[in-house]
Amino acid sequence: MTLEERIRMVRERIAQAAREAGRDPADITLEAATKVQTSETIRAAIAAGITVCGENRVQELTAHLDDYAYDGARVHFIGHLQTNKVRFVVGRVDLIESVDSPRLLEAVDRQAARLGLVQDILLEVNIAREESKGGCLPEDLSALAQQAQALEHVRLRGIMSIPPVAAFPGENRGFFAQTRQLFVDIRNKMGDNDSDINCLSMGMSGDYEDAVREGATLVRVGTALFGPRPPMHP
Repeated sequence: MTLEERIRMVRERIAQAAREAGRDPADITLEAATKVQTSETIRAAIAAGITVCGENRVQELTAHLDDYAYDGARVHFIGHLQTNKVRFVVGRVDLIESVDSPRLLEAVDRQAARLGLVQDILLEVNIAREESKGGCLPEDLSALAQQAQALEHVRLRGIMSIPPVAAFPGENRGFFAQTRQLFVDIRNKMGDNDSDINCLSMGMSGDYEDAVREGATLVRVGTALFGPRPPMHP
């Protein structure tokens, strides 16, 4: 299949899952996870209709930005972000999806203040409590959201989660449902800021349809669009 055909297929499956859940397919955004892809592939994806690209690594993000590879699309940072690399990301992406600690949140706020801007963020929650993954624990999410709301140079837009790799279809629906409930709870607690909190980022190539069925507004899809990933760059 060509890249255009794979993008069309994924969009059709998103739409079908949305209709099964009584949702409007237009309410779900397909984000192309462009980890280890070339600038040429990213440009081809955007030309084929991709409107949001998600990058995992700061080095690749900056290289693609310098190469104008994302022109015509919004850019999100979706990987683990170290505080010493915040300056390479804040103000250069539309959304940071992986803020997971008070320390990182404060670092993003400080850098945004230096630049005189407000950085949109998501809070990442470790919904399955996996030691190998980032994300705050579910019971810590509310306090982190309250901290984000109090800062002047970040704007909380929602939450993100990465459940375990599903061994069989439907395995992650419980994790997605839990994440959806956390999203609803945070919106209810934010009061006058709840209108900004409209992004629930969950679901990847192996489980994005179930994520849509459980309320995702943004799905991060890489392999299903681009095929197996090429080797990581040094």
